[in-house]
Amino acid sequence: MFNRSRKIALMAALVAGAFASVPAQAAEEEFFMIPSYRVGPYGANGNAFYGGFVDYLNYVNMKGGINGVTATWEECETEYNNAKGIECYERMKSKARTSAGPIHTMSTGISYALIDKTAADHLPLAMMGYGRTDAVDGSVFPYAFPLVTTYQMQASAIVKFIAGKEALKGKKIVFLYHDSAYGKEPIVALKAEASLNKFTLVEIPVAHPGNEQGAQWQRIRQEKPDWVIFWGWGVMNQTALKTAQKMGFPRDHMIGSWWAGSEEDVIPAGDAAKGYMSATWNVSGKNVPLIADIEKTVYGAGKGNVQDKGKLGTILYNRGVSAAVLSVEAVRRAQEKYGKGKAMNGEQVRWGLENLKLDDARIKALGATGLLPAVMTSCANHEGSGKVKIQQWDGSKWVLVSDWIEGNKALIHPLFQASAAQYAKEKGITPRDCSKEK
Repeated sequence: MFNRSRKIALMAALVAGAFASVPAQAAEEEFFMIPSYRVGPYGANGNAFYGGFVDYLNYVNMKGGINGVTATWEECETEYNNAKGIECYERMKSKARTSAGPIHTMSTGISYALIDKTAADHLPLAMMGYGRTDAVDGSVFPYAFPLVTTYQMQASAIVKFIAGKEALKGKKIVFLYHDSAYGKEPIVALKAEASLNKFTLVEIPVAHPGNEQGAQWQRIRQEKPDWVIFWGWGVMNQTALKTAQKMGFPRDHMIGSWWAGSEEDVIPAGDAAKGYMSATWNVSGKNVPLIADIEKTVYGAGKGNVQDKGKLGTILYNRGVSAAVLSVEAVRRAQEKYGKGKAMNGEQVRWGLENLKLDDARIKALGATGLLPAVMTSCANHEGSGKVKIQQWDGSKWVLVSDWIEGNKALIHPLFQASAAQYAKEKGITPRDCSKEK
C-alpha cells in the first residue's frame, strides 16, 4: 500500500512537472509608441493630453482589451523638441515591428520630421488636429493621417463663423501665430479666404515660447483689426490674453485654434480670458459617459495616469481620450479584416485608419458623444471630418456657441491636392490609385 501510494505521488509530480515546463501561451499585445512631453513650457498641456490617452488604454484593458488583445505602451519624453522626437522614435520603433498602434506626437514639427521615416518603416503616424495638412491626400501619404480636422479647414471654419456675425468685405483680420510649423500651417488657407471674402489679412508671428508679445500687440493696436485669429500654444496663450486686456483689445473678438482653447490657457489669465473664443472638436466636463466611467473604473482601481484629478474632464484631458478612442477603433477596424483577437502590425493598422467608420452610432455606443465628430476616412481623404465647433470662456467654464462648422472644402481641398502633388514630384513618389484601394 505504501509503495503504491508513493508510485502515484511520483507520477503526479512528473505530470505536474511536465505541464510546468510548457510555457503559458502569451496573450496578444498591441504596442503603442508614445513620444510625449510632460516637462518644459508645454508640459502642462502634454500632461493633460497624454494622461487622458493613457487612461483610456488602461480603461480598455480593464474592460477586456481590444477584442481580447492587451494594449501596451512606452512613453519617451520629447520636450516638444524635434530632435528629441526623432530620438524617441528611433529608440522605440523596434518594439513596433510586430504590432503598432497609431503614433501621436502632439507636435506639428515632430510630425514633419517623422513623416518620411514612418512611411519607410510602415508605421502609422496620427496627426489628430495638427501636422502636415496636405497628408489628407492618402494617395501620396499612405502612412500619415491628419485626422478629424486639419489646421487649414479649422482656419476656414473660423472665418465662416466670423462671417456669420458680420460681413467680411473691407474688414481687417490679424493672424497672430506661434512662429513654427504649427503656426505657419494655416496661412495659405487664410490667404485664400482673404482673397475670396475681400478682407485684409495681417500676419504677425510670435517667437517660441511666446512669453514676450509686447511688440506684437503694439502693432495690433496700430493696425486696429476687427478680429484676431490666434494660433498659440502653451505659455503663449495666457500671455496673449493678458496683453490683449492691457492693450484694450476685446477678447470676444479673439478666436484661437483648438490648441489655444483649454483650461490651461484661460484659468491662468484670470479676468483677461472672459469672452475669449476658440475652436474645438471636443467638449469639456465629466458629463460625457466615457469620461465618468474612466474616473470610476480606472481611478477607482488606483490606476489613473494623472496625479492632479482636477485635470479629468478638462478640454485637453478629454481630447487625449478622444485620440485614444480613435486609435483603438482603428485597431478594431483592422481586426475586422485581419483577425479579431490578434495584434495588428503597422500596415494593418494603417488600413484600419484609412477605412475608419466611426459614425455617430458607434461614438454613442462607446459613451463618447461630445468627444469627437463622426470620422469616416478613405484613401483619398485621411482627414475624415473637417468640422469644428466654437466655444467661449464665460469666466469659469467653456460654453459652446456654435454647432458643427465645416470649412470650405471647395476652397481648401484643392490647396491640399496641389501641395501633395508638389511633394510627390519632389520625392519621386508615384501616387496610389485610390479607386483600386479597398
